[in-house]
Amino acid sequence: MSEVKNPAAVDQLDTEKLSAYLKGKIPGFDGPVQASKFSGGQSNPTFKIQTGAGTYVLRRQPPGKLLKSAHAVDREFRVMQALAGSDVPVPKVLHLCEDRDVIGSMFYVMEYCEGQIFWDAALPELNNSERAAFYEEMNRVLAALHSVNIDAVGLSDYGRPGNYFERQFERWQGQYRASELQPITAMDQLILWLGENLPADDGRVSLVHGDYRLDNIMFHPTESRAIAVLDWELSTLGHPFADLAYQCMQLRMPADSGNISGLMGVDRHSLGIPTEREYVARYCERMGIERIDNWAFYLAFSFFRLAAIIQGVAKRAHDGNASSKNAAKLGAFVGPLATLALNVIEQEQ
Repeated sequence: MSEVKNPAAVDQLDTEKLSAYLKGKIPGFDGPVQASKFSGGQSNPTFKIQTGAGTYVLRRQPPGKLLKSAHAVDREFRVMQALAGSDVPVPKVLHLCEDRDVIGSMFYVMEYCEGQIFWDAALPELNNSERAAFYEEMNRVLAALHSVNIDAVGLSDYGRPGNYFERQFERWQGQYRASELQPITAMDQLILWLGENLPADDGRVSLVHGDYRLDNIMFHPTESRAIAVLDWELSTLGHPFADLAYQCMQLRMPADSGNISGLMGVDRHSLGIPTEREYVARYCERMGIERIDNWAFYLAFSFFRLAAIIQGVAKRAHDGNASSKNAAKLGAFVGPLATLALNVIEQEQ
């Protein structure tokens, strides 16, 4: 597939062709179709699809040349299909289209969930007891995800065997180098340290989300109950501590870090939000483990992987096929993220 030089291409759908294709593929689906792109998010363009028969959500790969293994909407479809009916809330998936000729890239359709998504980690809309309840629910869902019996739900082949962090380090180092636009000293130092400090494989394997954070969870409209965990593009079989550290990494970041909201410098106690130590302890309690060793590595690795992802977004913006109009600005966060990781290594060891 040739490279797309028109940024508007990711915002458009051929609704007539889409309507004709989906009629008969999804029970009750009928046109005409109205499509509007959701704002937010940097990866797979996501659309609200409205028809006379109902409302749906369509998620597609961006058009254009893509990095190998990136934007795997077919994997998202598969994992949500497998988790249906489990303790991990997911939207009901309805159809996967692997024929790129229909709208120009692979896509799937799922149900439209009515709920609330929070973008600010400090949850200013809520009171202290509500904030505590929402963080407790996030912790519960994360532990539920890592407790899924991967054989029972048919996901035993959803990831490669072997040391998860070693594989992930090689993958994201490769992705970063493939999308590198200019040398960043802090990233080079971080990559060197991570390569020299990879932990031994401890045998823990679970389903991991890969981007587990507040704004990837839809909550009930009036309750502190998660109704849909979203954005499964980076999910795989891996080490559960990667998800936990990634969420804690996010909460260590400044309030405005591109498309991520952090709690750096925030007095969590005054807001009813658990400290990192309390949040990790609650997770360990749920998982039946005593403590987590190598915490500095897990945190630093999370910063590294996020920086590599953001570098990929910046590269897509440079090439003209990024999903978000703000994508080009995100590249400026790569160096600061790597610096934060180096600070964590110094403080936590």
